[in-house]
Amino acid sequence: MSVAVVVGLQWGDEGKGKVVDILSRHADAVVRFQGGANAGHTVVVGGEKYVLHLIPSGVLNGRSVCIIGSGVVIDPKELVEEIRFLQEKGFLKDDSRLKIDLRAHLVFPYHKEIDRLREEKRSEKIGTTLRGIGPAYEDKVGRCGIRFADILDKDILKSRLSQVLPEKNEYITKVLGGRPVDFYRILDEYTAYGEMLSRYAIDTNTLIDGMIRDERHVLFEGAQGSGLDIDFGTYPFVTSSSTISAAATGRIWGSNIEVLGVTKAYTTRVGHGPLPTEEKGRFGDEIRAKGGEFGATTGRARRCGWLDLVMLKYYSKINGVTSLAITKLDVLSGINPIKVCVGYRLGGRELDYLPATSNEAFEVEPVYREMEGWDKIEGVRDVSYLPIEAKRYLDMISSYLDLPIALVSTGYDRSDVIVLKNIFNLK
Repeated sequence: MSVAVVVGLQWGDEGKGKVVDILSRHADAVVRFQGGANAGHTVVVGGEKYVLHLIPSGVLNGRSVCIIGSGVVIDPKELVEEIRFLQEKGFLKDDSRLKIDLRAHLVFPYHKEIDRLREEKRSEKIGTTLRGIGPAYEDKVGRCGIRFADILDKDILKSRLSQVLPEKNEYITKVLGGRPVDFYRILDEYTAYGEMLSRYAIDTNTLIDGMIRDERHVLFEGAQGSGLDIDFGTYPFVTSSSTISAAATGRIWGSNIEVLGVTKAYTTRVGHGPLPTEEKGRFGDEIRAKGGEFGATTGRARRCGWLDLVMLKYYSKINGVTSLAITKLDVLSGINPIKVCVGYRLGGRELDYLPATSNEAFEVEPVYREMEGWDKIEGVRDVSYLPIEAKRYLDMISSYLDLPIALVSTGYDRSDVIVLKNIFNLK
């Protein structure tokens, strides 16, 4: 096995950062394949918390080449700050470990302004992070985006910006009622970013293809979760990119690819949109407090609910998942009984999928199965030490989804993990 993809099976925040950090110790390269600085991957190393937004979580292991792929929309200001932070912490001292694809699109100040003004005007809020991600992807699809390669040459950037900015400012001022963005401020600022980041510029696709042909281990890291996918998520309460495994393996390198689907032992969601198993009472508050369920990027409190197996099964199929990673199992300790959603009801009908329309998705009623809880398991690193009730919970998940469990997280630190399957088939 030379290629593995890590994807979220919920609405993001599943703990993909920790999973990638664990797996990256065996990876020659870790590739972030979509999203932008709206995503935050949290990894705890030796009790210290690191929140990464654009650079792959593999950076903390000091081994893997970290690649920001062409499907990412990059805020260069955020990226420069993230690089400086990591260097101050003793990571990324070797410039050759970070690569940025020349074709990656960029987030500009006008994208953020459009994002903010639109959200203010919406009667039904999307819950965007206001990082300009949606408008940047709109420009990519609309063929008026500005890419990383463009800021490496001031004349090219000036030409591209002169074509784009007048229309953006007219939209900002006349339609959204905002203030125009200054041309020369952006030109000078982004030219400087180009100079700072040019050392990392490369055609990453050639590098990745070469590594795979040489049978080196390449790990693809997704951001957000499948429930936020632009096609298969709970539209319109979604992100603006494709979050599923196909976005990573569009250049498919044979069928022998491991797809690791990551899910919490319960369900959370930031922002608006359907969440069938949401609990607004004591359980939701308890889980939020115990699990530290606050957005890594925005700090917003996450909505919390019971595990939703119906959603997990649907997104496991969409992603072609081959094994599972269960995170935050320890957070459920001391809760008894534990509920698990095994079906949906809608208007007297039984459903085994979340409806495509948000109106129906909001009306879905979960069908629960109750299971016996367990005592504290934080920090357990051997499956034989798990209480029988916790093992039954994991077995039930595996059986319902018809998938093996590769990894179980039992605490915050990178070492609080039970590894049940060797993803890269290492000897």
